[in-house]
Parts: sequence; C-alpha cells; structure tokens
Amino acid sequence: METVRMTTSGAIVRYLAAQRIEIDGQTVPLFAGVFAIFGHGNVTCLGHELEQAGEALPTWRGQNEQGMALAAVAYAKANRRRRIMAATSSIGPGATNMVTAAAVAMANRMPLLLLAGDTFNSRIPDPVLQQVEHFGDPTVTVNDAFKPVVRYWDRITTPEQLVHSLPNALGVMLDPGDCGPAFISLPQDVQGEAFDFPSRLFEQAVHEISRPRPDTGQLRRAAAALAAAKRPLIVAGGGVHWSLAEDRLRTFAEAHNIPVVETVAGRTSFVADHPLNCGPIGVTGCTSANAMAAEADAVLAVGTRLGDFVTGSWTVFAGGDDVQIIGLNAARFDASKHRSLPLVADAREGLAELGDALADYRAPEEWSDRASSETSQYHAYIDKIAAPETVASAGGSSGDSDISDDELPTYAQVVGVVDRLADESTYVLAAAGGFPGELVNGWRGQTVHSFDCEYGYSCMGYEISGGWGAKMALPDREVVVLVGDGSYLMMNSDLYSTVLTGHKLIVIVCDNGGYAVINRLQLAQGGVPFNNLIADSRVQEPAAVDFAAHAGSMGCETETVTSIAELEAAFGRARAAESTYVIALNTHAYRWTEGGSFWEVGVPEVSTSPDVRAARAAMDSGKADQRVGW
Repeated sequence: METVRMTTSGAIVRYLAAQRIEIDGQTVPLFAGVFAIFGHGNVTCLGHELEQAGEALPTWRGQNEQGMALAAVAYAKANRRRRIMAATSSIGPGATNMVTAAAVAMANRMPLLLLAGDTFNSRIPDPVLQQVEHFGDPTVTVNDAFKPVVRYWDRITTPEQLVHSLPNALGVMLDPGDCGPAFISLPQDVQGEAFDFPSRLFEQAVHEISRPRPDTGQLRRAAAALAAAKRPLIVAGGGVHWSLAEDRLRTFAEAHNIPVVETVAGRTSFVADHPLNCGPIGVTGCTSANAMAAEADAVLAVGTRLGDFVTGSWTVFAGGDDVQIIGLNAARFDASKHRSLPLVADAREGLAELGDALADYRAPEEWSDRASSETSQYHAYIDKIAAPETVASAGGSSGDSDISDDELPTYAQVVGVVDRLADESTYVLAAAGGFPGELVNGWRGQTVHSFDCEYGYSCMGYEISGGWGAKMALPDREVVVLVGDGSYLMMNSDLYSTVLTGHKLIVIVCDNGGYAVINRLQLAQGGVPFNNLIADSRVQEPAAVDFAAHAGSMGCETETVTSIAELEAAFGRARAAESTYVIALNTHAYRWTEGGSFWEVGVPEVSTSPDVRAARAAMDSGKADQRVGW
C-alpha cells in the first residue's frame, strides 16, 4: 500500500482540499475554505498547514468565532447545502464560542465542519491555558459541550483515526436525511504527530448528494390519501430548496390544482404572485395561508420539520386529529411526525413519483378559487401596511426623541421598500426579533431562492455574519441584510469582515429601542413592559446609539435616514456603492403586522395579576384545539 507521511493537521487539510462536487455541470471544491481565528491550540499546527495550502483551501480570518461559524452556515444555505465551509478555533473560549453556531446548523439541518483545538492528549502539561479541569473525568474538556448540537462528534487521539473519522464526518454532512454539523476535536500534541497515511485517502473525490426514492408501499398510501382529498394543501419547507425542487413543486401543484403555503425556511419556493401561492403559514404567517390550513382535509408537508411556528403549536390544521398529514421528507424523523403518513424520499424525486401515482387527480376548482380569494386579501393588507408615509423621525428611539412613536416608520414599511425596489438579483437575509414575522409576510419575492430568514434556531446575531457568508456564496447577487438594534449590538464585527474581504452588503439597521418584539410578547401575555425596551430597563439614562457612525468606524459607507422616502433614496445610493453600505433609521416599537396563529408559550398558572390570569385562560382555551401525539 502506497503511503505518505504527514501530520494530523496536514492530513486534514489535504483531505478537505481533495473533495469536489459537481454543480451545474462544473466540478468545484466541496470545501470552499476555512474560517479561522487562531490561538495557541490551533495556530502552530493546523494554522501552519492552512498557510501551506494557500488557494487549494483558502483561509478567511474571522472577528468572532461564533460569527465566522454563522457565516459558514449561511454560506451552506445560500449554496443549498451543496458546498461547505469549515471553521477552526483554539481550545477554550474560542471553541465554546462556536457552540451556538453549531446549534444553528443543527436546527437548520445545515452542513458545517468545526475543527477545534483541545488540551494535550498526553496530559503532561495539564492544566494548560484555557483548560477547564474535570476532577472526576479527565477525558472531558469543554469540547464535549458540542455533543448535543452536532450530528457527528469525534476527538482525534492518534493520527490514524482520521482515516475513519474524516469520511464519516463528510458522509453526515452530505446525507440528505441526516445532514448537519460535524465536529472534530484536535488535541494540541496530536495535531503535530505524524503517521504513514494511505495515499488513496487524499485522492480527488467527486461527490454527488443522493436522491433517495420513495418506498412503493409508502408511495401507494400517500397517493391514496391525497387522491381522496377534497381540500388538499401543500406546505413547502426548506427541503424544497435543499433538493432544488422548486420547479418540480410548481409543476406538481399546477398539475393537481393544489394550493401551496410556505414555511419560513421554505419561503420563495414559489414566486409570490403565482395563483396557487397562499403565502406563509403559521405564527409568523398570514391570514390567507392559515385560513386554508384551517379547512384542509389533507396536508402534503414537503421538506419541513413542522416546527411550532409552522403548525401554530399544532393548532393551525383543520379538525385537529382529523386532517391527514403526509410527510414527504428525506429524514424519516421528520416524515413521520404527528402520525403523518411517511413518504421518506428526496423532495424532487418524491414529488415526481407522487405526481405519477396521482395520475389525473385535480383538487376541485372551488378550492383553488378559495385560495385565490384569500390570497388577494393578504396582498391587499400587505400593500396597505407597507405603503410609504410622509413622516420623519428625529433623535434615537433608544434615547430622547422630539416626536411621538406614532410618527416613526414601521418594520412593515421598511420591508416594503426592499420588496418594491428588489430585482432578480436581490437576496434578503434576516433572523430573530421582529423581522421574521414582518419579512416573511412582506417579502413577496419574484425569484425563487431569494430569502434566508434563520428561524430554525432564531439566533440573534446571525444577520450580519450570515450576510457575509451568503455574499461569499452568491457573489453576483445583491445581498440585503435587515437587522434590529438588539441583534446589531449583539454581533456586528463582520461588517468589518465584509469591508476587508470585499464582500459588499446592503445593511438596514432598524432601531426600535431594544428587544421590541419580546416586549410585544410580554404585553400580549398579561405582563408589563420590563427589561426589554431600553426605556423599561435598569439604566441611569437612555442613550441613543449612532449606528451609522459605528458602522462607519469599521470602514462601511453609511447614512442615517428619517423617513421611508429617505430610505428609498438611500437604498439607491447603497446599490451604487462599491463597499458595504449601512443605512440606519428609527422605527416603531409597537406597530406590527397582524395575522398569524395561536402560539403556545409558558404563562403562569397562578398570578396576582388579572391580566396574567386572563392570558393563562386564553392560552388554555387555545390549547384545546391542539393536535396531540407523535
């Protein structure tokens, strides 16, 4: 057997650089690069090998370990899981900073490779810098914290273990059903140890993501259930995008006259003005989609985890236990939720075979007419609340202001600007806070795969870092990031990354004075404003943040606007700019898009507050309509 002697770190780098994938007829590197922040636990070995690799495996310097790993997640999303970024950190806080990003990848079923330094395998230097000691179990380090938030976890204690570990980690990241993050822990001494590796481990390999076809029995039962339906509905989830199944979904829906609603991850599976597109479903959804779900007698759930924001905590579908759900999903776990008829298959191929099995079946015309009527009301409502108003704001909503809150622009109006001015190149990105509900409703994209709202883990701080990763993946697209003041203050340093690397973003920062959407939830469940808006927190004196000046200090082009008209004009200047352009404005903290559905949250069962008691009673009443069971 031909071998080549190299270190653990060298073998990792060489293996990653040898992996390829075919996309649109071209063979490209599977691993586009490595995000890295070096410390004593990874700089001298892995860092050295990455420097030697050069353009074979490009290294990108991050500003924060969580941020760079979030950028890697967004990169994979924008590439629809067909390309992967790795992220490496030192042991200690650098490693644990990436735990949140790992959870984001895990919740969103995204491939991500994490390579973290670790303490010495020999234990002779212990306790080393940044080591957390476990007196009763010396095998445990902080890197064990990744185990609940990754699909694959390994610690390399001898170099030859890579022969087993690397292919298995890669297999998980490329598996359509089990896709998720992989973590490899690298003790400092083992990184530098050498082994005679088999040369074939480093031969170029071209990968293809599998497309499992459905079982014939599952297919027969699913087709029979759908063919018996009078009011069928399709729920399009993120799996439609990851399978590149948008065209197949459209032809399937048209052939069988079945209305379609979208989850947050599945948004822009359909163009917004398609007559069968009823809009977003669930808690952040619209009245048209939820009205259709309330009457549907069969639901084809395609590529969705059926999270609580989709199902309205399992109250949104008609008849509770009576509606038949058919779970078309590459993951068995997701396909069979809540007694669904499972159809375990790739979304694109599953839809094709299900369409053949349905033959000439078409849903009644009155059902699709109902969808059209409901959806026209949804669009009219969004047009109304997104319309620009000739109002101006002054001062900061987190500080003193010379005008009333009622004069401030709303999130819906801000989204309306981007929606009206978008073209085919626009790719919009957001995450937690108030933007998911507003953007999911108000972004009516006319291009499929033009939207990333990270809501699987609802991670504040994803927005700007994610925008950086998305722009890396889509250099020819116009990436627009919408972020609130709360998320901006949590994580903004990758604005500097985009300036340094030339990955231009348009970033709109909306300052509504704190965590306004959680303040909304607090009030809706009988509480009083407390510790969410800055004005309701323990502060000596509210102070306005100059977000434009802050972004400008990192090299961005910036401006502050005071009205929707000014925002529209600024958006044009941002498009013409050559570098990342940040637009800041103050927005309303209390005016939100209405609609949505029931959502179960914890409300005190006993309270001295009559408002809280009333909220608990309403919660208990809503739970009466829940579909219970797995």
